[in-house]
Formats: sequence, C-alpha cells, structure tokens
Amino acid sequence: MEGYDRTMRLGPLNFKHDRSEFDSEPDVFVSSPITRQKAAAAKQFIENHYKNHLQGLQDRKERRRALQRRAQEAKISVEEQEEMLRNLERRETEYMWMQRHKIGIDDFDQLTVIGKGAFGEVRLCRSKSTGEVFAMKKLKKSEMLSRGQVEHVRSERNLLAEVDSRCIVKLHYSFQDSDFLYLIMEYLPGGDIMTLLMREDILSEDVARFYIAESILAIHSIHQHNYVHRDIKPDNLILDRNGHLKLSDFGLCKPLDDKYSTIFLGNEDFNHESASETEDYSASPRLMSKEQFLQWKLLQAYSTVGTLDYMAPEILLKKGYGMECDWWSLGAIMYEMLIGYPPFCSEDPRMTCPEAKDLICHLLCDVDTRLGTRGVEEIKTHPWFRCVPWDMLYEMEAAYRPKVTGDLDTQNFEKFPEVEGPPSSTETVGRWRKMLTSKDTNFIGYTYKKSDLRSLNGSGTDARLNGSSNTPSLISLLGRIDLQETIIPESEKKQES
Repeated sequence: MEGYDRTMRLGPLNFKHDRSEFDSEPDVFVSSPITRQKAAAAKQFIENHYKNHLQGLQDRKERRRALQRRAQEAKISVEEQEEMLRNLERRETEYMWMQRHKIGIDDFDQLTVIGKGAFGEVRLCRSKSTGEVFAMKKLKKSEMLSRGQVEHVRSERNLLAEVDSRCIVKLHYSFQDSDFLYLIMEYLPGGDIMTLLMREDILSEDVARFYIAESILAIHSIHQHNYVHRDIKPDNLILDRNGHLKLSDFGLCKPLDDKYSTIFLGNEDFNHESASETEDYSASPRLMSKEQFLQWKLLQAYSTVGTLDYMAPEILLKKGYGMECDWWSLGAIMYEMLIGYPPFCSEDPRMTCPEAKDLICHLLCDVDTRLGTRGVEEIKTHPWFRCVPWDMLYEMEAAYRPKVTGDLDTQNFEKFPEVEGPPSSTETVGRWRKMLTSKDTNFIGYTYKKSDLRSLNGSGTDARLNGSSNTPSLISLLGRIDLQETIIPESEKKQES
C-alpha cells in the first residue's frame, strides 16, 4: 500500500500451509554458518536501508517546515515563499541524486603515500570529478580479519561519521571493494606534532599551552560521544595549513556505551544507556549490585592497546579503564613538549614552570586523583590555562604556522618509497546487488557519504535577518544558493498563469 508520502508500506506476509501435505517430512532446517552469516548480513542491510530512508524523509520534512517558519517570521510575500519552496525541492532532488551515486576507488587519482601502518597506508588522492584533494586511508580486509581488528575498524568509521567537530579530522566518504576498506578524509598538510617536536626539540610554554589546549578540546569532543581514543600521541595530532590542531587515527578507539553492538548502524533495540544517563558507579565494584556491576563493566575497556610511551598504567594492569586514560597520554605529550623527551626517561627533569609541573603531576598520576576523571572542566580551570580563550582557540591565529606551498604539498610528512603491488584480479567496483563474499559480510554498512545540506538552510544568514530592518530577499534566507537557480523558468510561468 502506498502512503501519503509516496513511500511503500509493506504489510505482514501471511503464509498458511496445509499441514497434511508435509506430515511425512519433519520440520528440520539445516544451514551452514556461512549461510546464517549471510542471512544476518542481509537482514541488517535491509533494516539499515529502510531506517535511513525514513530518517531522510523526516529530515526533508523538517527542513521544509524550518524554511516555511523562517519565511513567515521574515514576513515575505506568498509568491516569494512558493518560489523558495520550489528552490528547496530542486535542491533536495539534487542532493538525493548525489546520495544515490556510488563512490568507489575509481573516482579518485591515487597520489603520494604520506603514512604507513600495520594494516594499511595513508596516501594523498584527488577527486576526478571536482579536483579536491583528500587523504585516503586504505586498509586490507584480510589483515583486519586475521588480526581480529574488525571491531576497531567499525569503531573508527562510526566515530568519524558520528562526531561532527572542527577539532577532529573530517570524514567525507567511506566505501569498500573486494579487498580493501577506504576512508576518504580531509587532508591536513601541516604535518603532525611529532614532526614539529623533531624540528624544534622543545616548544616554548606559549606554543605548548596552545596545542595542549586544542588537544583538550579535541579529546573532549569524542568523550562527549562516549568514545575513548586509547592512542593519544604526537603522531595523531595533525596540523592544518593554518597551524590549528586536529585529532586523527581512531583505529584503536572504543565506544564505552557499546552503542553499535557488533554492527555499523545500531538498532535501538541493542542500545545501552549512555554514561551521562546512568548512576554514579564510583564505588568499589564489590559493593555494587549485579546490575550496577554489569553497567560499570560496560563502561570499561580491558584490551592492552596504545603506544607504550603514552600509555596509562591502568591499561597495562588490565583491571579496566575508561576515558581518563586519554588524559594521562595528554600529560605525557605535554611533558615531551616542554622537556624534549617522554616522561620517566630521566631522573632529573628540567621543569621550570611550577604551574606546568603541577598540571603534569595531576595528569600523570593514579586515576582517583587524575584531572579529567570527573570532567574536562577541572583541566580547563587549572592555573596554567589561566589566559586561554577556550571559545576562541580555533578563531585566533595559531601559535605556529607550518610551511605549506600548495594543495599537494607533503613536505611536512615523512617520505615513503612507492611499492607497486600486483594488480587485483577481482572486480573493484560492482553493482550493490552482487553476492557478498563471506569476508564482506563482516563490513556491512561501511559505506558513508558526508551530507552537505547546510547551504539549504542558509547557514550564516541569521545575522543578516536580525540585523536588517528591510524585508529579506530570497537570497538572504537561502544563503549560498545562487539567485539564478531560483528564477522560475518561462514554461513554469506559463503553466501558473
């Protein structure tokens, strides 16, 4: 049955069989693990597809209502309102067409390698259609499966898709082919903090304070979504062309509320309450009820992961840890910025500032007394940050400006030799209807395409509306939408008349 919104309503299928026809056959169904895995993957794919479809429908209705509300508040004419709505519909149609376009590796030119890891590589790439430059992270599926990294891959993709913050690297696309997973992210040409430390040896207090402050905002942005990074280190703090810092490489991050369970796009039936909505479980686990203990255990991580120089001791003790382990890592980075090497490498540190020493000592300490365990504000209010304008950090000039000569400049990254592997014999990009192999079912739902609908809502136009006494024009309401696109074609005018 078709609803008012032109979506298809699927009623229950009612199959009734005459049991007499099957009495001679027992009701026994046998299926292999591979078949059950594919059936579960298909079920998940279908559920996610329709969930996203309904969410998109709701979003479109909300955008239309918002535009109508803004137009009524601005008291513009009915004719202009109708013209705006037609323009919005054209934009929505264009956006839906773009979303249906399948992105694949063939849409990009692969350029210079700027990073290598245990499971893949990061290289510069350029969109063939727009010429935009991105950073492409390429992970080999077989390595992910053989080393048990599937959950880490899922968490990285989910975090990048979920957290929209200027403090972390932005994800534009994610997709896969038969052999690899791909993350297409913004390219930050300023290099990482480790490169900066290798060049400068140590940083001045003002420069260190600026980058530690931006690191705090970046770490807090993922903690707000109940993720723990678990690999905070100078290599993962990247600078953009203006010198501002963004957090990257979420390959070891973990969602502490297990919101996605074992799938990419979680079904609410499997969601758990977030940490902010649960009770205070600061008491000893032995004094908790069974339900409290299970919730406390859910909010802990146990895997020994990270980089040893920046790894909190509770990770090595394997007694469970939470977001506070990231603050220890930040303390170790701050120490290295000011001293020149990681902590615990010398018995005679050359610490000059008492306030900086106090902050480091309250980050490199037991969990119970560590700053940040009870919230980020207790770090931000430390005397060492007395003059930091927290709300303006990303608007002000950065403490250091890297040398960048162009969009394809890679001078701030390590050089890697180009190694050409054997060409793949499998189809790289195919129809979504093709049968999935067993290894592909582990990565159902990996595809992602960043929405770019802010121009539909007229971002940046509120100030113009509030600051002008004249009736706002169509352009002032729709922001960056071009006026030429809003002109009604002659054919439409004739039909209306």
